[in-house]
Amino acid sequence: MVELPEGVDWDMIVFDVDGTLLDVEGYHPELVALIRKVDSEVMPVSLASGRTLPNVTPIKQSLGISGFIVAENGGMVWDGDEGHEIVAMADGSRAREAAQWLATQIEGLDSRGIESNRWRETEWCLKETHSHEQIRDLLADSEWGDLEVITTGFAVHIAKIGLDKASGLRLALEQRGIDPERVIACGDAPNDIAMFNLVGFSVAVNDSYPNVVEAADRVSDSNGKQGAIELLKALLERA
Repeated sequence: MVELPEGVDWDMIVFDVDGTLLDVEGYHPELVALIRKVDSEVMPVSLASGRTLPNVTPIKQSLGISGFIVAENGGMVWDGDEGHEIVAMADGSRAREAAQWLATQIEGLDSRGIESNRWRETEWCLKETHSHEQIRDLLADSEWGDLEVITTGFAVHIAKIGLDKASGLRLALEQRGIDPERVIACGDAPNDIAMFNLVGFSVAVNDSYPNVVEAADRVSDSNGKQGAIELLKALLERA
């Protein structure tokens, strides 16, 4: 069970999606009922994902939660339940051009990247997770040195420096009038670190990345979506 800090009234919990709520086998059998109960009885639940907005929207709908969506690692923000318009935090055309240039430098690299790039607006994602350090080094010494590389274990994200889950989450929380210090975040990968550093309390559900473990306030006993179940049950038990 995840140990929660005492004496704090939280206003929201934000979950990463892939590797946290969802994996190749889908949701944990208990997830939907638990997350809906937390959302309706404890606090609103939001999502912050590296997926595109069209990918995350049906996940939010299927979970039946009332929070907002931060997609593309902070690049897209949408709080439709509160009547806010979709906000794109950057123009992803430079990231796409950088990927095309990288394909001329790294043999076998497919600049088209992952399938969901067709909907991606603020960044570009490549499949070559094993080459992320080479990609980072090449970009740093190129005309695309204003871009950064973030790996999630699922893809390599190329985006504007400073565009991360924290920047998107900060805007979404501002729109709701919520202090980040009164927010819990749960994730599993390096792209969640910026979000962990922003909020008041963070839980990692993967102990495979030392920098993620170091950034988190707690690490769940179980990895992946089972760890998310631990956190949801702890929230309901405390309530």
